[in-house]
Amino acid sequence: MWLRENVVVHRVQSLIEREKSGNMKLLPGNIKVLFFARGEPHVEIITVKEPKRRLSLSSEDSELEEPEYRKEVEDDLIVLDDHSQLLDDDYHLKMLAAHMPARTQGCPWQLVYSTAVHGSSLKTLYRNMVGLDSPVLLVIKDMHNKVFGAFSSDPFRVSTSCYGTGETFLFSFNPKFQAYRWSGENSYFVSGDLESLQIGGGGGGFGLWLDADLYHGSSFSCPTFRNASLSTLEDFIVQDLEVWTVHN
Repeated sequence: MWLRENVVVHRVQSLIEREKSGNMKLLPGNIKVLFFARGEPHVEIITVKEPKRRLSLSSEDSELEEPEYRKEVEDDLIVLDDHSQLLDDDYHLKMLAAHMPARTQGCPWQLVYSTAVHGSSLKTLYRNMVGLDSPVLLVIKDMHNKVFGAFSSDPFRVSTSCYGTGETFLFSFNPKFQAYRWSGENSYFVSGDLESLQIGGGGGGFGLWLDADLYHGSSFSCPTFRNASLSTLEDFIVQDLEVWTVHN
């Protein structure tokens, strides 16, 4: 590191000398001269890709934070502790892994709810998440065999107001993978009661909506994620549904 900074200092000194001769060139965007001491520049090296701040689990001030994602993931899959009937190939897992927040990296995922195992009940889904304090992945297959869903920064629960953070996003494999991240327009991430579960909103329709029986659903474009409809039709019938959570 000392050698690199020393080289940069000499480079800056050279550029300063050019200024004296009238041939000054702009410094590279990742180099900043903070001050001069005895004619020597103090240089700060700023990486081109500055690290983004990591969101907490709290939804407070989430609109002021920017989630940190793992991009350009190579040969990195989500590790499932149980068999999934919906995420059945490496393509699904690799595409999702590339859009997960960095804080989930290396964490195994366990199945917390499945219609095939637990039946179709939103109440049961809520009950299985009592005591959880970790992100969840909701995966749906409709009657047209289209797979889509949502990543939520918080486990699903009955609430009187919206909760979650800007880490929350919608996704669809319909037909190619597409992730719809937070637009910043509002913070209507997740809300729910005993009658329905809603993800995204603000425009007259929810990005993803499920009824109490987890049988009827709908997906509309919404300002929260600026998403297209996740399913083939805006109103759909659920064939199977799974919810996964990461081990703390």
